[in-house]
Amino acid sequence: MGLFTKDIATLDDLYVHQLQDVYYAENQITKALPKMIAKATSAQLKSSFETHLTETENQIERLKRVFEMHGLSPKAVTCAAMDGIIKEANEISSEVSDKQVLDAALIAAAQAVEHYEIARYGTLVAWATQLGRENEAELLSETLDEEYATDKKLTELAERKINVNAEMATS
Repeated sequence: MGLFTKDIATLDDLYVHQLQDVYYAENQITKALPKMIAKATSAQLKSSFETHLTETENQIERLKRVFEMHGLSPKAVTCAAMDGIIKEANEISSEVSDKQVLDAALIAAAQAVEHYEIARYGTLVAWATQLGRENEAELLSETLDEEYATDKKLTELAERKINVNAEMATS
């Protein structure tokens, strides 16, 4: 089937595959965030990334519980989308010379990650509900709510401070 590791015949198969995809993505995010924390110059941005790292670690634990509820061991499948988002973030952040502009680039990269996660978790909640797995949907909804909240916090930080500082740096 190309993109998938095995044929997917049912909605449940697709659901499990997406759980594995997002499990991989969350683990990649825990590797990328410390690098973003190190690169960020704004104390508020560093703090936001540190908070999100802790949340991500909790989200991985929550995903493990979803796998267990489903009668499966946690397993990851490579998520090319997340690999691409992280690769692009690394490339852009290595090209930015001004620290204020770098913070704006880091927020943009973090929001690309958040938007991907919002799309995945939203779909997983819908599928879990459709499959009658309300307990799994509830756990996945907790993560979805956190992703929306993180995206909102990043937007507010960008609009209130980071993008303003980046614009002044280039004026």
